Amino acid sequence: MNAVQADDVTVASEAPTKRRLRADAVRSEDALLEAAKLAFVELGVDVPVRDIAMRAGVGVGTLYRRFPTRADLVTAVFRHEVDACTAEAAVLAKTCPPFEALAAWLKRYTVFLAAKKGLAAALHSGDPAYQGLPDYFRGNFEPALTSLLASAADAGTVRSDIVPYDLLKLVGSMSASALGDEAFVMRMLDLIIDGLRFGADTKDGAP
Repeated sequence: MNAVQADDVTVASEAPTKRRLRADAVRSEDALLEAAKLAFVELGVDVPVRDIAMRAGVGVGTLYRRFPTRADLVTAVFRHEVDACTAEAAVLAKTCPPFEALAAWLKRYTVFLAAKKGLAAALHSGDPAYQGLPDYFRGNFEPALTSLLASAADAGTVRSDIVPYDLLKLVGSMSASALGDEAFVMRMLDLIIDGLRFGADTKDGAP
């Protein structure tokens, strides 16, 4: 009986410790990804990993245990940013009117593109480690934008013949050509967003 009780106590005491370890690991990974994203934007993907670890407040060993190669880290940063941007589309759809949700998400998408510039050299390097990322990009963003456009079209606030991937490429090309001029990008994005209204079938019969 005593042995069983002792084992129960041991199991009970180990469970919170394991949960704390998992929570700490998640926090460390999130900190590393955020630090890497900022470092890549500012200094490029060749920034020393020691600088990234220092920004994240963790040791270099922790970074290498989670991301053994630089390609692993670049890929993780890209996927993390895609996931965050995609998730925001669903949040905006629930909390904003359709047109406002669409406009807000397109602006969030340009923020993603600005962060992606730091990854561009690696992503276009031909490294096989990055081959799946374009499909990951499109596989997440195209459905998110499709849903936002459909809701806005149903509400009569944008035209119904917009091809989602064309819009993603348009904003991406515009952002890439702006050479870091984010104010210009946002002004041009406002024009694009206004253009989405042209030809919309408003529900109240207004032109």
